[in-house]
Amino acid sequence: MEGAATPEVIDNAYSSGRVTVRKFTLFRTIRKFWMFYLMMLPAIVLLVLNNYIPMFGIIIAFKTVNYTDGILNSPWSGLTNFQYLFKTSDAWIITRNTLLYNSLFIVLNLIFPVAFAIMLNEMKNRFFSKVHQTIMFLPYFLSYIIIAYLVFGFMSDEHGYLNGTLLPALGLDPIRWYFTKEVWPFILPLVNLWKGIGYYTVIYMAAIIGIDDEYYEAATIDGAGKWQQMTGITIPLIMPILTIMTLLQVGRIFNADFGLFFQVTRDSGVLFPVTNVIDTYVYRTFLTVGDIGLSSAAGLLQSVVGFVLVFLANWIVRRFNSDNALF
Repeated sequence: MEGAATPEVIDNAYSSGRVTVRKFTLFRTIRKFWMFYLMMLPAIVLLVLNNYIPMFGIIIAFKTVNYTDGILNSPWSGLTNFQYLFKTSDAWIITRNTLLYNSLFIVLNLIFPVAFAIMLNEMKNRFFSKVHQTIMFLPYFLSYIIIAYLVFGFMSDEHGYLNGTLLPALGLDPIRWYFTKEVWPFILPLVNLWKGIGYYTVIYMAAIIGIDDEYYEAATIDGAGKWQQMTGITIPLIMPILTIMTLLQVGRIFNADFGLFFQVTRDSGVLFPVTNVIDTYVYRTFLTVGDIGLSSAAGLLQSVVGFVLVFLANWIVRRFNSDNALF
């Protein structure tokens, strides 16, 4: 029939109308909430300047940087910088240490802060509860340079508390801590836990406080004890925040805390087999070779692996419980 609209014409008209409606809706939303968008503007500008524009430096990872020619005119090197990172004799050691330490940190920063959050929530005296939170939170604000000196005050060979006071009182011989690599796989997780436990405890405690008291009152009436209330009410209801915090830490499993592994160990070469991680290795290589391409390649690799791991871990969580997924 002449003059009848074809399906293609109808689809185009519908799509055009839908786009027009979307533009009108967007314009109306911006016009209605323009004050909030104006408040967001400084944060957006800061985000672009600090997080997106510097991503231009990714090209350094694929170049042999020549300071005379500059970054843009330096010759391309392809994947040479990445190959060098994994062809070294220490590649297995630094990768193993990075992954194992961070995996242990994730577990410790989940179990102990949750336990302390539950215990602090059970304290009847809120004043002492706040005091405990403040004391636990304080190490989080300390830099690893300060923490390194605190650890040195405990483990110095001559004047440390352990060698000078505790071990002699127990009838034990002094230990040269910074030359004994076997003890550091235990010391570093303890230092990391001590520094971060207050931060995670506050987050988990805030989640616990948000639980309605009626759940506990009903459980008490039914005869449930504290352990049953914890396993049946507290843990299941804070599981979403536990999952989110774990996923965020999984995203950094390929990144090591430079201050912890470099400052606290005082860069002792004897400890390298158990304390050398990707970040410290790249730093020492840069000091020796001066190749920023290698450093950029390591940073890019860590970011990409972390990005992939977050999506993978989130996909696994979504397979079991979509409500607990990060996105």
